This record gives sequence, structure tokens and C-alpha cells, in this order.
Amino acid sequence: MRLFLCWPLLAAIPGVAFAGPLTFDAALQRARQEAPSIKAKALAAEAARSARGGAGLLPDPTLAVGLDSFPISGPLAFAPGQDNFTMARVGVSQDIPNLAKRRAQRERADSNIKAADADTAVEARSVEVGTALAWINLAYAERRLTALDDLLARLERVVRTTPSAVASGNARPAQTLAGRQAIASLEDRRSELVSDIARARAALTRWTGDPAPEIAGSIPDFPVDGAELRAGLDRLPTMAMIDAQSGQAMADVRMADADRRSDFGVNLAYQRRDPRFGDYVSAGVTVSLPFFTRSRQNAGIAAAQENAERILAERDAALRALAADLETDLADHIMHHEQWLRARDTLLPLAEQRVTLETASYGAGRANLVDIADAYAALADVTLNTLDREALVAADGVRLNLTYRSESQ
Repeated sequence: MRLFLCWPLLAAIPGVAFAGPLTFDAALQRARQEAPSIKAKALAAEAARSARGGAGLLPDPTLAVGLDSFPISGPLAFAPGQDNFTMARVGVSQDIPNLAKRRAQRERADSNIKAADADTAVEARSVEVGTALAWINLAYAERRLTALDDLLARLERVVRTTPSAVASGNARPAQTLAGRQAIASLEDRRSELVSDIARARAALTRWTGDPAPEIAGSIPDFPVDGAELRAGLDRLPTMAMIDAQSGQAMADVRMADADRRSDFGVNLAYQRRDPRFGDYVSAGVTVSLPFFTRSRQNAGIAAAQENAERILAERDAALRALAADLETDLADHIMHHEQWLRARDTLLPLAEQRVTLETASYGAGRANLVDIADAYAALADVTLNTLDREALVAADGVRLNLTYRSESQ
């Protein structure tokens, strides 16, 4: 608690809360520690634990103060000192709900704690996935910018040779414009990539709280094991949340059933009369009489049971939806992986080879600068497309493993 209260102060001190670049694992750890949404869910769980202490206890006693048998008509009207039956009364009463009801209240409180903990786990998983994807997006956004800067530098070296080519008669003056146009087009794409980096950094800030996150380290490799992920679907935090809700519903059924049993109460009162007469002490016991169970208690029990059955049906629907989502994500991952390999092993080498051949032809006077510009534009497209496909594969691995990882994995 003391560390939690000091967190805003530590975050305001440079170098304390956000020191150094973030590796992938460090980003996940920081998000788990700093995410406000997780803190909110954790506080809700603590509130449920605090409420557990009062569950199933007897209600507070009731104090009653009154005046009994005060005459308002007849010969003794408004003259209580002349009779022997007007009394000032002070009493206390205590309601005693039946044991089954108090036990059900404790079970409901326990199920509330489990539901709050499950809700915290669901939120933590959501934050973990969001942080991981934000880190991956930033890493590949920076890679795209580096790759494009390399292509720009290569193209600029070729364009700088155009004055000598014109002077030697190997190129027409108008052809020099093609190189400048190609550079301008690539610089437009570079501006887009710079914007992508800013957006990815903002997303990472959202999850980690770091105002200017810088990433470091290698991009993690998450191998995808479909069989293992399928086997763990029933143990995901989402399913644990529904199971906790089912526990709450079953506790409600037991509470409704306990209403069919009688509740009790005891009361004690001291009654003081005029000093000429004696005082009284009264004591009594009350018992509730659930005579109309068919129209009252049984209706509540039926409603609670139907609600419990509804949650079980929703659990089956949620499990089917998770299974379908997993199969869809696995199919997409296979497609993305095949497309990435095709781009990396076939399309990118061919684009590089085209640039090499066109550059050699340009140096030999058999190609012009337009051919060079087209080749570099195609290489930029293929290079960025290859990185896009690789980023999809990496994001798929992160999303599949973190989203569908069971609590026991």
C-alpha cells in the first residue's frame, strides 16, 4: 500500500520510473505494474475481500423507545399519572436469519471474490496482449524506416551521377528529373513511416505509462503450437470469469432456497410505570412463517436457477466462440507465414536483382535513369511489403500465444 501511494511521486522523478529502453519482457512487466485498468480491477477485488468479513453475520440489533397505553379519552385522558398502566418502554431486538441463509451469504461473498479475481486476470491478459502488439508494431515501424532510409541513400548515390552522365551524352537532361521524382516519392513514404512510429509509440505509452518509450532487444519468436492452444481453451481467463459468475449464480440459488426456512428474532424490553406502581420486563421470540412458498420463495428459486442455467449456456457459447476464433487465427497465421516466406525468399531477391541489373545497365549506357527509378520504387514496395508480412507473422505469434495461453501454460 505504501508503494502504491508513492507511485505518482516516483513517476515524476526522471530516471526513476522510466529508466532506459524497453525490451519486450520489460514492457510487459511495466504494463502489468503500471496499467491503471489493472489497478482498478485489483482494487475491486480488494473491495470484495473487505466485504467478505461482514457476510453471514447477524444484522445489527434494533433499539426501540416508546410510550405504551397513554390515555387519550375517558376520565383519565391525558393524565397518565393517575392510572397504573401507562408505561415508558425501552427495548432491544435482534433478528436472527436462519443458518442456511447466513451460510449462503458467505458463499456468495466468496464467489464475489473469485469473480473479481477472474475479472482482474482477464484485464491483465488484455493489457499484456495490447502491450505486446504495441511493442511489435513499434519495432517493425522502426525497421521499415531504417530499410527505406537505406534505399534512399542508395538511390541518391545513383542520382548524383546524372550530371556526369549528361555531360558524357549517356543521358538526356530531362531524364535527371526521374531520379528527383523517385527520391521525392520515397520521401513521402518516409513521412508516412515516421507517422507510423509516432502512433506506435503512443500506443506503447498508453500501456506502459512511459511518455517517450524507446525499445531495445530482439523481437521475440513465439512458435505457435495449435494442439497445445486448443487443449488450453477451457482454462483461459475468460472461461474462469464465466465459471466465477456461475458460482455467483449458484450461491444465489442457495440464498433463494434458504428463504423457505424460518428466520428468528428475540426482543427484550423494560417498561417503567408511575413510581406508585411496579415496573415490567418483557421478552419474546419471533418466527417468520413462510406459508406462501409457491408464489413467493419458489418463484425466486426458479428465477435464480434459470439464471444459473443461462450462465452455463453462455459458457458453452463462449467456448465455441473461442474455438472458432482460434481456428480462424491459426488459419490466418499459416497464410501470413507462407506469404512472408514467399516475399523474403522470392520477391525481395528478385527486386534486389533487378536493381543490380538496371544499375549495371545504366553504368554501361544501356538503361536510363527512369529504369533505375522504377527499379528502386519496386524494391521499396517489396522491402516494405516483406517487413509488413513479417510483422503480421510476429504479431500472430504474440496474439495467439498470449490470448489463448491457459493459466497453467
